[in-house]
Amino acid sequence: MKKYLKYLIVMAVFLAAGCAFNAATADKNFAAADEVTHLRQVITADSSTSRTIMWQADEALKEPLAEYRTDGGEIKTAAAEAADFTVDGRKIYVYTAKLTGLEAGTSYQYRAGYEACRTDWQTMQTASSGDFKALIFPDSQSSDYSGWHKLADTAYANNKDAAFFINMGDLVDNGYDLSQWNAWFSSVEPMIANIPFAPVMGNHETYTLDWQVGYPTPYLTLFNLPANGSENTNQYYSFDYNGVHFTVLNSQTDEMAEFNPNLMAQQLEWLRNDLAATGAKWKVVLMHKDILRYAFTDRPNSFDPATVQFTPWAQQLMPVFDEFNVDAVLTAHLHTYRRRVPLKNFAADSSGTTYILTGVAGSVRYANLWQRNPADAALAPQPEDANYLTLEKTDNALTFKAWLPDGTEFDSVTITKERS
Repeated sequence: MKKYLKYLIVMAVFLAAGCAFNAATADKNFAAADEVTHLRQVITADSSTSRTIMWQADEALKEPLAEYRTDGGEIKTAAAEAADFTVDGRKIYVYTAKLTGLEAGTSYQYRAGYEACRTDWQTMQTASSGDFKALIFPDSQSSDYSGWHKLADTAYANNKDAAFFINMGDLVDNGYDLSQWNAWFSSVEPMIANIPFAPVMGNHETYTLDWQVGYPTPYLTLFNLPANGSENTNQYYSFDYNGVHFTVLNSQTDEMAEFNPNLMAQQLEWLRNDLAATGAKWKVVLMHKDILRYAFTDRPNSFDPATVQFTPWAQQLMPVFDEFNVDAVLTAHLHTYRRRVPLKNFAADSSGTTYILTGVAGSVRYANLWQRNPADAALAPQPEDANYLTLEKTDNALTFKAWLPDGTEFDSVTITKERS
């Protein structure tokens, strides 16, 4: 009788709070699926001691929080901050809880909730030191996200040891289309709940529903990223992971010109300071737009395709990459995979930076659109299918491998460096 009364009391509390109730586990709290959605881990500046937990809701939640614990350990709580944005007349609430003071190399569990409601526990692993693997996805923008979903699922299933994943910009086709964001998030579940995500902003994140350029409010609200000490919050940032310093840039200076005409100058100053300050052995830069101009295969060209020509933003950024000995620069945007010969001072140089144009992961394809550039050392099989990359770091090497959806490896490059 007492057990039955306890059951009724617990159920009454849950129903009063608006929570979904699971009778099989009446000692736990559960948040309804439509109240806490797209639960995710987001990369922090130092993944060994911190993690950002985010989620969304269609309504304002009272007392939002994240809870975390080691296996069987004490439950700790981090209050969540709320932000919101409106798309197509609909307000979306986004919640961020920052977990700090974590122990390096430790397995945790976390969950999100509000009032008496909680999600299921999810897994979370902090960084330590030594080797790691990361997943890297090119543009995922799509008209139908089922292909992106399949690729993300396949890549994660084949690389369960991945510590985090990256998406190289143009996550969605239209940055103000909420249905596309929902499709994108659904496609990377449960991966994004289990390992942290490092996003790169692309030009399509700036497009409004009428296909005009707008301030990318949805993207900048959906991902709470490491601070960069400027007013350009969440546009560019950096993070460290086990001896690799990742610098993430916003290459959308043209799209952002109306909102911040000084973006490139501000970002260049920040970039120099960021690279000068790191003591990491390895430096990797991530940015959406590519460094090279490509001639079209089927149109009159305004330049000789036999020459190597660089984009305006590359002409400003590449001397900084040279100065600070950046090991690799990853780009996207052109929906084709091209690995270049190492470049330094705008020319081939075996001591230079490795530049990889990462390919395409979504359904928007530009098959056979671009001619081969003289700087291209490797291409994906033509016409191009979707692809993803892995980055494997050891003490003396960074290895980038490119994979087709069926698991075929079609390119690999290793950058080596002596112990330091």
